[in-house]
Amino acid sequence: MDLLNDHVSEYTWQLQKGHIQKAYKGIMTIMTDLRAYLALTYPDYVAGALYFGYMDMTYFSFTPPDLKKLNLKIAVIYLHEENRFEIWLAGGNRKIQADYIALISKKDTGKYTLSQIQPGVDAIIAAPIIEKPDFDDPADLKRQIGIAVKEFTADIAGMLE
Repeated sequence: MDLLNDHVSEYTWQLQKGHIQKAYKGIMTIMTDLRAYLALTYPDYVAGALYFGYMDMTYFSFTPPDLKKLNLKIAVIYLHEENRFEIWLAGGNRKIQADYIALISKKDTGKYTLSQIQPGVDAIIAAPIIEKPDFDDPADLKRQIGIAVKEFTADIAGMLE
């Protein structure tokens, strides 16, 4: 049987080891620093608040003005269980998401895969950018993600022309 008490006992045991807290704090620090780094590197973009999540994903939006005018946003995501950074194109709401999925489905998406409209899917396009990130080199990690954000944004702008 899948009892909450069993899960809480395992959770407590894992927390007593101390690794989870250190890892989580480190990931949140990197995400906070990454958001600040991107805001300084690309001052014309609009940075949203950091969403800490439920240990499933942590993200923030980081959107150039041209996409913001279309009620679209770029999201920089860290997926905890997969230990992977992704970048997403998302809509301001489900209707906008559906409209852009329909629009982009008629275009060449190149190396990107268009999402399917279904419950729980928030991305129009989701693309992995760093598999197994090196958290011990935060400067290089931020640099790599910054390059990926700029490239993804340019690719999306090309698709929307």
